[in-house]
Amino acid sequence: MTDLSKITCIEDLRVLAKRRVPRMFYDYADSGSWTEGTYRANQADFAPMLLRQRVAINMEGRSTATTMIGQPVTMPVALAPTGLTGMQHADGEIAAARAANAFGVPFTLSTMSICSIEDVAEHAGQGFWFQLYVMRDRDFIERLIDRAKAAGCGALVITLDLQILGQRHKDIKNGLSTPPKPTIANLINLATKPRWVAGMLATPRRKFGNIHGHVKGVTDMSNLGAWTADQFDPRLNWGDVEWIKRRWGGKIIIKGIMEPEDARLAVDSGADALIVSNHGGRQLDGAPSAIAALPAIVDAVGKQIEVHMDSGIRSGQDVLKAWALGARGTYIGRAFLWGLGAAGEAGVTKALQIIHKELDTTMAFCGHTQIGTVDESIFRAGTYPVAS
Repeated sequence: MTDLSKITCIEDLRVLAKRRVPRMFYDYADSGSWTEGTYRANQADFAPMLLRQRVAINMEGRSTATTMIGQPVTMPVALAPTGLTGMQHADGEIAAARAANAFGVPFTLSTMSICSIEDVAEHAGQGFWFQLYVMRDRDFIERLIDRAKAAGCGALVITLDLQILGQRHKDIKNGLSTPPKPTIANLINLATKPRWVAGMLATPRRKFGNIHGHVKGVTDMSNLGAWTADQFDPRLNWGDVEWIKRRWGGKIIIKGIMEPEDARLAVDSGADALIVSNHGGRQLDGAPSAIAALPAIVDAVGKQIEVHMDSGIRSGQDVLKAWALGARGTYIGRAFLWGLGAAGEAGVTKALQIIHKELDTTMAFCGHTQIGTVDESIFRAGTYPVAS
């Protein structure tokens, strides 16, 4: 067991994960597209937003509890859908889902997960959501939606900003592919990660569980890679979203919204929520940070649809700032992946504990005991983004 008693922040988990996870998979998570400018801005743009410290206010009876799309949550945080989670740690999606369920926050499974929908459903509890990439193979998509429905997923998260792939230089340099390239450098690096290797040898889950065995003609990792590379659909449009909504019949969350005009289209689609997201800076480099884009979207549609946000959340303070600007839910991706890579399920729990403690304490220092009363008044004037 890893001693996590001295882990005090998400950065501590990142450092430990970097030591324990093979370089190609660590870099896959900790990277952005092209210059990584948007990736860096996602986190950096929280820093200038200054908080007002209040004193002599009764801080007893605090609660960060709220709801996301009607589901009770311990705090306005969900685990974001992240591809290859099961390569950060053996059976990673199952471990993360268990931690999220125990903590009382949703877990969102990626289409490009290692563990399958059915595997995760056995461990995820009530807060199990599924994220859908829209592929050219519509028959596969229909069956995938039906599988998510059969697994009891409470929401379908449709990601709209991955019609084509942004270029991530680290993946090219590391030889990340399906299957991974066994270069000498990668083999040497694997030799320095015995804990990770032992975990992977002990599990049969080392392929894309939602795809392998569910697509005609895909029999091994090599033709799975070829199929996947050709499947992201550049023709994706709002008509497809309406078709998916009809097929699904449940709650829909639209992910990848960065502009008010697209937010209004998300409202028109009948979605239950949208996520202000630039895919963690992994797609369009040069786009604004998600926190900078949030106020204008809330201003445009906030009373018509539940607005959530991801990209750049690394602390409970970030969660509080996003909430104050109108986000009624936030998602952590890298923050929980670093916990997973550092210490498996216990590491994900630690990440959630860190964020919750920071959120609770900061909320109190700002003069609030209930998350629902927090608004823009927590900021010092002129230090936070406004709708434009």
